[in-house]
Amino acid sequence: MASHNGNPTPEDLAASGYIGAVQDVSFDVHEGEILMIMGLSGSGKSTLIRCITRLNDPTTGEIEYEGKDLLKATPSELIDIRRHKMGMVFQNFGLLPNRDVLSNVAFPLEVQGIAKAAREAKAREMVNLVGLEGREAYFPRELSGGQQQRVGIARSLAVEPDIWFLDEPFSALDPLIRAEMQDEFIRLQKMLKKTIVFITHDFEEAVKLGDRIGIMKDGRMVQMDTPEQIVLHPANDYVAEFSRNAPHERIVTVRAIMSEAQAEGDNPIEAHSLIGKVAKRVLTSDAPIPVIDKGAIIGSVGRAQMLDGLFGRDG
Repeated sequence: MASHNGNPTPEDLAASGYIGAVQDVSFDVHEGEILMIMGLSGSGKSTLIRCITRLNDPTTGEIEYEGKDLLKATPSELIDIRRHKMGMVFQNFGLLPNRDVLSNVAFPLEVQGIAKAAREAKAREMVNLVGLEGREAYFPRELSGGQQQRVGIARSLAVEPDIWFLDEPFSALDPLIRAEMQDEFIRLQKMLKKTIVFITHDFEEAVKLGDRIGIMKDGRMVQMDTPEQIVLHPANDYVAEFSRNAPHERIVTVRAIMSEAQAEGDNPIEAHSLIGKVAKRVLTSDAPIPVIDKGAIIGSVGRAQMLDGLFGRDG
């Protein structure tokens, strides 16, 4: 595609007999954030993460990490980055069936050439971190799906990666186990503060886990923003369909719905409060309630704004 300056149109691709898996996608991942990438099947989300990690090589563009373009990394440099800087967890757990839990978790350290005592000590630490203490000698076939995924998570964390890539890691789990693993993931992130790129097709999962959400369609990034902005200001009908049944009460803040009109009162509401936490108070109040930020009144919120926030302007 050099004849199109690395940016062919859909018509150019079709004329050449190609399908663009990921096209014209550019974004930054902030240190310590959880960036959720989502879209329907075939939207390009999994291909995107495989391009970032160079499991698939893009035909053009740059993937910048620590000031260097990963597309220019030599095979040995790329292996070193994957072994020491990146952790990866995929939908199929990829555990080695002939190894027990401890050996599975220690495996990437074994590949690095770390001595047995040191790698097993680190593996035990990771096993404890994900709540599998006492199961170190179990084999994968003796574990539930959720426990197997915990082993996969522990293994990916054993190398203490700077960036953690997860490709639909919970989608094969039953709903209750999936919710449990999401809670476990939140707990781990509060402790570890990793930089995370997480692929999902579930908007509620994206909202629950993510700081920002990127929504893909036909290989392109349609919108990337906070959950709140995507719910309140979807870029198009495709994005709006994803967020149509989103739990506004757990996503939208008072700041996003408030009026700039001033109000008086002795018990103001903090601007960063989720509307679900204060909805009853606002809806049962005869007058708008002042909204404050850092102690200063910045506006007010009343019944009309709260109803719009909970149900949308067309609700």
